[in-house]
Amino acid sequence: MAAADPLSLYNRKRDFTRTREPAGKRGRGRGNNFIVQKHDATRLHYDFRLEMDGVLKSWAVTRGPSLDPGDKRLAVRTEDHPLSYAGFEGTIPKGEYGGGTVMLWDEGRWEPVPGKSAKDLDKGHLHFILHGTRMQGEWLLIRLKPKGREKHENWLLRKIDDAYAASADTLTARELTSVKSGRTMGEIAAGAPSVSLKGKKGKAFDAAMAKAAAATPAKASARARPPKPPGFQPPQLATLVDAVPTGSGWMHEIKYDGYRCLLSVAGGKATIFTRTGLDWTGRFADIASEIGGMDLPPALIDGEIVALDDEGNPDFSTLQRTLKGEGQAALHLFAFDLLRLDGQDLTDQPNITRKEKLAALLGDGTAHIHFADHVVGAGEKLFHALCEAGQEGIISKRADAAYRGARTKNWLKVKCTRRQEFVVVGWTPSSASGRAIRNLLLAQNESQGLVYAGKVGTGFNLANSEELVAALARRSRKTAALPVPRSETRGVKWVRPDLVAEIAFAEFTADHVVRHASFLGLREDKAARDVTAEKAMPTPQPRSDVTISHPDRLIFPEAKISKGQLADYYAAMGGAMLPWIAGRPISLVRCPQGRAKKCFFQKHDSGSFGDHVKHVPIREKDGSKEDYLYVEDTDGLIACVQMGAIEFHGWGSLVRDVERPDRMVFDLDPDEGLDFGDVKKAARDIRRALDDLGLTSFAMLSGGKGVHVVVPLTPEAEWPQVKDFADRFARALAASEPDRFTATMSKAKRKGRIFIDWLRNQRGATAVLPYVVRARELAPVAAPVSWDELADMDGAAHFTVKDVAALLDRASSRALRGWGVARQLLPAV
Repeated sequence: MAAADPLSLYNRKRDFTRTREPAGKRGRGRGNNFIVQKHDATRLHYDFRLEMDGVLKSWAVTRGPSLDPGDKRLAVRTEDHPLSYAGFEGTIPKGEYGGGTVMLWDEGRWEPVPGKSAKDLDKGHLHFILHGTRMQGEWLLIRLKPKGREKHENWLLRKIDDAYAASADTLTARELTSVKSGRTMGEIAAGAPSVSLKGKKGKAFDAAMAKAAAATPAKASARARPPKPPGFQPPQLATLVDAVPTGSGWMHEIKYDGYRCLLSVAGGKATIFTRTGLDWTGRFADIASEIGGMDLPPALIDGEIVALDDEGNPDFSTLQRTLKGEGQAALHLFAFDLLRLDGQDLTDQPNITRKEKLAALLGDGTAHIHFADHVVGAGEKLFHALCEAGQEGIISKRADAAYRGARTKNWLKVKCTRRQEFVVVGWTPSSASGRAIRNLLLAQNESQGLVYAGKVGTGFNLANSEELVAALARRSRKTAALPVPRSETRGVKWVRPDLVAEIAFAEFTADHVVRHASFLGLREDKAARDVTAEKAMPTPQPRSDVTISHPDRLIFPEAKISKGQLADYYAAMGGAMLPWIAGRPISLVRCPQGRAKKCFFQKHDSGSFGDHVKHVPIREKDGSKEDYLYVEDTDGLIACVQMGAIEFHGWGSLVRDVERPDRMVFDLDPDEGLDFGDVKKAARDIRRALDDLGLTSFAMLSGGKGVHVVVPLTPEAEWPQVKDFADRFARALAASEPDRFTATMSKAKRKGRIFIDWLRNQRGATAVLPYVVRARELAPVAAPVSWDELADMDGAAHFTVKDVAALLDRASSRALRGWGVARQLLPAV
């Protein structure tokens, strides 16, 4: 008896005298492709399809896939589709089954997790790994028990908590264009040909699909790439200290146990430099190929290449064995800084700002390319957790510091165990044959030259001893290259001092000799002349040379919040604020006697604010120039508080290019008769309208009455174009729903409506910035929220100064990762 045709249901559901779709035919392949098609039919959904047994097993995911492991998205099982459907992007005419716009939203390959099988699908569950452009890592499909007379199989699609997990908004809210053509849903609907598939089967259907693909314009690039990727520049190095620095002005990362590298990328080309500028692309060819496959714009990325041990921890010895061909561990890149992007030097921008841009650039990364996460404050907690896990330690970085190609105290390293590099100056064989090593004699450079530092006699094995003996034999010399105590020279073979070894040890003795030392491996990325003793410096104390006068003066009498407490809030939140405020012209709301007294707006300064508050000359309408205020670090914020500032409002552009905005803001200002639910609905509607134009947007509680919808921009369009777009966008929304919206400032026109304030998107206009305290009762704060979180917010003043701990935790949370960052151009509409 012949097996049932898996596409029979697909065929039965379609009237091929009316529909343009094909009569399905089962394929012969045994591939493992997957696709996701964004489908605007009766309702917008995402069709998730896995290739199995010559067909595409399909589910309609009503809200689209979520990267939040706590999200269980309903996935309704639909009929199997032909394999040829995998390339389809276009329109299905209205009135036909599935009529609407179809976008190829993601594609790649899939595989069951080890120990599982595609056959598990028949049992009602499938645990699998995706290698897509957007969806990656482990996922789970689970069939629900049917209820009553349900006609469809209901499943749940859920992300497993792994390195690719993120907030619910990360995918569907920020990925708005086709992976195939770069077009939005609106562009596909307006410009894509209606592909007729009516009555086509087999090869004819495949040919029609190929024709549709050929008619689809090539994926547009939103950037013009220079012909050459960035060149090498010296990396910043960290200073060893004896304790973790405290305070929220520091961000803390894992100290990765591998090889430091700089990656120069542009499109499909990638070059990997060591920290001394050697080209090691060939040695890390898989990493170079994988990051080249990400098709990044010209960028210079700082990071560390590591190999992971059996427990998933970076391990230098595993890395060494892999590079020598003695092991099979996969190499991983953890990227933690961004020095250049699209021809722009980022090194003078705050550290945390560079990391925000790096996170946006890498997105979810790949299987072996990762964004190095960090925490702001709470460094001691991270340090102890890593030490308990047997890791090397942490790197602590000032959140507001620029990048400098030298060793500085803006980057600090705190080690769980003592590890340093040493120069090998001699060795003692363990047997007469001279094929095994008893110990190595070590030295380090000091002001008077090489200084003896003791011996290491453990950490050798059959594999590394053979290589070491060969390297030592090639460097043989008759005499020692430095003075060595006579008691240490018995049986020693001296060598040329140009071999560098990494050594773990318990401590230095008073004579600067290592105790309980263990050999970890040779370092090929560091020259012997650069090997010096690392001595732990005292940890810098929290810095601020800004004195707050009258710290007990009540600024918010209702909330009992003083000037000193307001300064403490901005000191704590400074690291989180810097990506949005640093290097941006600002205006201040100053209330020297407190928020209930006289307040005024200030955007110029004659110098009374002190050195921490900077000035930039900006041309006015009459052609004259005036000095506008801006800050670069947390001390600048506190200096403004000392002068009575409460609120910080920023231009939509940065001081380095004031004529090209890097964001738009639509401020939703409700009439007094409306409640916050109306505002939230309006924000979601504006988001959808922006989605249709291919613009990713983000929500922020204003701290007042409304919500700001923030649209990041790549700063290419100038102010007149941005103003014109914002004006026409707001007026189009108001015209479409005149009972809900108005785009005019007149109070008479606002009655019962929400004013879409687009006027902040013109030269010289400002908008309140993230985490800024408002000069209102109870000290509310302008707070970023994810789109999912917005639904649960009870008002625009949900957070206050007293929520500083929660706000600080939220700033580095999964829900807000990548908030406010997107590389996108203003569309031509």
